[in-house]
Amino acid sequence: MRIEETSIEGVVIVYPKVHKDARGYFFENYREDVYRQFGLPTKFVQDNQAFSHKNSLRGLHYQLKHPQGKLVRVTQGAVYDVAVDIRKGSPTYKQYIGATLSDENHKMMYIPEGFAHGYLVLSETAIFQYKCTDIFHPEDEYGLKWNDSAIGIDWEIAEPVLSEKDSNLPLLKDLNQRHLPIYGDL
Repeated sequence: MRIEETSIEGVVIVYPKVHKDARGYFFENYREDVYRQFGLPTKFVQDNQAFSHKNSLRGLHYQLKHPQGKLVRVTQGAVYDVAVDIRKGSPTYKQYIGATLSDENHKMMYIPEGFAHGYLVLSETAIFQYKCTDIFHPEDEYGLKWNDSAIGIDWEIAEPVLSEKDSNLPLLKDLNQRHLPIYGDL
């Protein structure tokens, strides 16, 4: 397994060692000793799976009082996955990391607490899976508008398929500052 740091501290791309033969392939998608060696969380308390159709965009979501670190991967299809640093006072505030994750490249991304997260489905359908460091608390769910120009994510799509909830998320400038994590407090 190889862990690649990105330009935002804490966000990493995970490349598992894939063993292929005539039967198919095998890889370890989580291994506690390797994650610990790289300073990544080793305790995940909730696993989630989502099935989505092409051009569906989910996000940008986060929790404030119960922040979630997420280890994300795609088991069928392909998505463009994004992590946005929304920690007030962070040197990389409003910056994002985007990566294409697919069932062919087997890449995973770890998104630390204090980041908003979202993804766009690139294939006809996709199955997206992620491990979380805290459980989902619906009363603590927040989000940002997917096309906020202050962040400037290049989704390469003008009209994605959105849920009603995601369509109505605020811009970063309109968010109450109490609803953003503080750098160093996580």
